[in-house]
Amino acid sequence: MARNEPLDFENEDDPLLPAPRPAKRSKVIGMDDLLLDYFQSGKKDKLKVKAAKSKHGPKGGYDSGEEDDRATQQEITVCKIFEEVQQKGKVMDARDDVPPWGQQFFRCQLILASSSCFCVGEGFLEGMLLDGWLLNLVRICGFVEDSVASWTLTNLLHSPNEKLQVSAADFWDGILSLDEAGEPLVNLGYFPSYSVLKRAMLSYGYLFDTSGTKASISGSTAAGGPDDSLPHNIIAWLRVVSACCKIRKVHSIFSPSEAEELLAIAISLFLDRRLEGLLLVLGDCLNSLILYFNTSEWETSCVMVAESIAQRVTLDLNCLRVVDCITGTNKRSKILRSQVALQLLKISFGLKVANVEKILKLVTSINVKEKECDFFRLYVYLVLMDNLLFSSDAFRDKTGMVDAWRNYLRNCSTQIGCTDWRFYAPKARNKASYLLQGSILKKSSGDGKSCVR
Repeated sequence: MARNEPLDFENEDDPLLPAPRPAKRSKVIGMDDLLLDYFQSGKKDKLKVKAAKSKHGPKGGYDSGEEDDRATQQEITVCKIFEEVQQKGKVMDARDDVPPWGQQFFRCQLILASSSCFCVGEGFLEGMLLDGWLLNLVRICGFVEDSVASWTLTNLLHSPNEKLQVSAADFWDGILSLDEAGEPLVNLGYFPSYSVLKRAMLSYGYLFDTSGTKASISGSTAAGGPDDSLPHNIIAWLRVVSACCKIRKVHSIFSPSEAEELLAIAISLFLDRRLEGLLLVLGDCLNSLILYFNTSEWETSCVMVAESIAQRVTLDLNCLRVVDCITGTNKRSKILRSQVALQLLKISFGLKVANVEKILKLVTSINVKEKECDFFRLYVYLVLMDNLLFSSDAFRDKTGMVDAWRNYLRNCSTQIGCTDWRFYAPKARNKASYLLQGSILKKSSGDGKSCVR
């Protein structure tokens, strides 16, 4: 080994020195970078090929570069056409979307002093009511004193204590029940009168149809305010009304006119979105009120209720919601659904008399090919007219009317083009096609009972 050469251990790394930092990794190449490089290289290659062919290629020969340019130009043209059509669609559908269904029927609530008939021992009675012992004691005795019945009803309708409301509602469900023989379990001298129930709804802020004005659309007032909060006792109110209707054969608590107003209230509550969680309670109350009337009373009362509802509901998606909420499969529910649709159409066309043939002629005279056709209103008319004709059996034998309606549905489903982007045109076309298929199934089934909508 030469004298000036370093020793072997001198070439080794010093273990006391820090290890050298690894080389900095190159930047991760993203998909965008790859695509950019690809298109740039593709353009360069095309330019090179085009230049070579233009310089060395034979005259009049096949030039693939020109074909690529033509394809690119066609692609650009198609994209421009698509953008133009898209812009036209936006212009044609420039109208704002239809607001969802929903009307508010409650406003400023009144704070009533829930005065009790009992000054001494009221806490004891509350404890018995909450524990269920008061109902057991009443069933053993077989009667209820008027003061006890009035006190429990006051707590049911106005108490802020939720547990007390539920217990009071359970108490009235129990004392208004019938045994297997159809006889009352408890003798009562005091019943929840219509005046008491109406006074309670007034305190809840319910807007009765006395001023002739419609309830406002949901969202028109500031949400969350104390005046717009939902009444806490509404569930108990619905339960006690339903219980009162179920003993009609034994005791008629409400007159026909009072039951009509209660039924209109129950239907209107389906339009308040804050009550969507109470559909089961609302449905039970609605069906109980529909079955409350005698057969001789129902024909007149049904029309009165339908007229009252039609005057209070706005002619948009709210009127369709009202028709859909009457879901009972019994004959009375079907007649009421058909009658509500009839009264809504009557008001919409400004008719003084609800003439079904004239209404059908007015609806079927709407020309979907006209430029100014209101497809949203047509959509509403399609749903209402179909409920009018097919909810009940009243018009199933009117073959002329039914055939005219089916022909119009067929025209709507075929004459409204698939590329027609006018406001609500696709929905009107799809609804007409759906209703047409339903009407064919009803015709093939004979009586239409197999097609419950």
